[in-house]
Amino acid sequence: MLSRRTFLQASAALGGAFALGAGLAARAGTTPGPQVLTAQLAQAQITVDGVTPVMTYGLGDAPHAALPPVLRMRKGEAYAARLVNRLDEPTTVHWHGLRIANAMDGVPEMTQPYVYPGDHFDYLFTPPDAGTFWYHPHCNTLTQMGHGLTGVIVVENPADPNFDAEIVLNLRDWRLGAGGKYIDPFKPRHAARGGTYGTVRTANWQQEPVYDAPAGGLVRVRIVATDVTRIYTIGVEGAEAKVVALDGNPVEHPFLLDRMDIGPGQRVDLVLRMPDGEGARATLGNFRGSNPWTIASFRAAGPSLKRHHRDVAPLPANPVAEADLSTATRIPLELTATAEHKATPSICGSLGFTFWALNKVPWPGDTPDPIAPIEELKLGKSYVLEIANRTPHAHPIHLHGLSFRILSSNKRSFLPPPTDTILLLPDEQAEVALVADNPGDWVIHCHIIEHQKTGMTGYFKII
Repeated sequence: MLSRRTFLQASAALGGAFALGAGLAARAGTTPGPQVLTAQLAQAQITVDGVTPVMTYGLGDAPHAALPPVLRMRKGEAYAARLVNRLDEPTTVHWHGLRIANAMDGVPEMTQPYVYPGDHFDYLFTPPDAGTFWYHPHCNTLTQMGHGLTGVIVVENPADPNFDAEIVLNLRDWRLGAGGKYIDPFKPRHAARGGTYGTVRTANWQQEPVYDAPAGGLVRVRIVATDVTRIYTIGVEGAEAKVVALDGNPVEHPFLLDRMDIGPGQRVDLVLRMPDGEGARATLGNFRGSNPWTIASFRAAGPSLKRHHRDVAPLPANPVAEADLSTATRIPLELTATAEHKATPSICGSLGFTFWALNKVPWPGDTPDPIAPIEELKLGKSYVLEIANRTPHAHPIHLHGLSFRILSSNKRSFLPPPTDTILLLPDEQAEVALVADNPGDWVIHCHIIEHQKTGMTGYFKII
């Protein structure tokens, strides 16, 4: 009997990911040539007192020492990428939030083989949804993401309204000390609690960057929390901003932003009405905790366009299926701590501990023979996950390959549009509904990476 690992390696040898994913993309028309995405080592100026060795993605073969590029795709059109690995360790790419074929999902030992140094892997898929998403490795994630491998995806919809400008913000911390040198990526006592925070906070790899935008204009600001730990409470001062989309999906009625929590893996699309006066600034801040700080600022440039927020129309909805609650099967899912013990060694990196579990089962790591699925789901059927956070810490729970709708919660009154990530508060109990409309093995995990890598991971099998 073939093991999962042997099968995946054989599949790669017989044509890579194209052999498994071309069918879905081919429906959209001619298969495009791949965009070459090169994972590589570089040196970057993150702090003022030194140069930091980073991991990043570049396009093509040219050396790249800046943050990973924003990848732009179009809803309903085939997209191809060739990951070339110039790192000194294996890697993959996960396309966070995109509902694509399972073979394209980028989880080693689950959906594809590792991409070893000097090798490549071809991804081909058709994004069904427009919005803001992101991409990152699913291999040695705490190190690779912590050293820079997080990039933003924009899936464009020709039916979207036009804005006067667009600004993309990739929010992430770095664990750096004197001279821009890395310090320990995590502390076990913190991993067993809320996670280990970075010491240098950046947007687009800069500390408190300033962006020029048309005075009096309407600016679409795409905010992506790609940090491995930090939960933000965002707000805008000096201007008004409307929320038009959350986690890639449009809100039915855009609303003014006051304060909003977003955890690792989540996204917020704002329409910022810029100040009228030349040089006037609006500021995006993090108001979590007792010491608010500036994430980025927006400076008005030129004569006022005198736009108004009443000009902001809802974005077109994405084609996310609605669950049939009258026939839905209910599945309990508990987020729990677990007895501490040594984790299974893994070629994709292990933190050496387990602290967390789903339904009291800690994930053993990226291994050739993963544990049984949380549940086997029938293709096309509806399900309600009864999620209970039995811990005193928040957990952003991300589900690959599917979208779900939050039906109820004992901790929130606002229920967002369909999403792929829910930030579960301490002791929160929520019900989320989904349609199992994408076959394969789909990982679900906490996106605080220390929690993910110390046990809070599982998967659903859709057959």
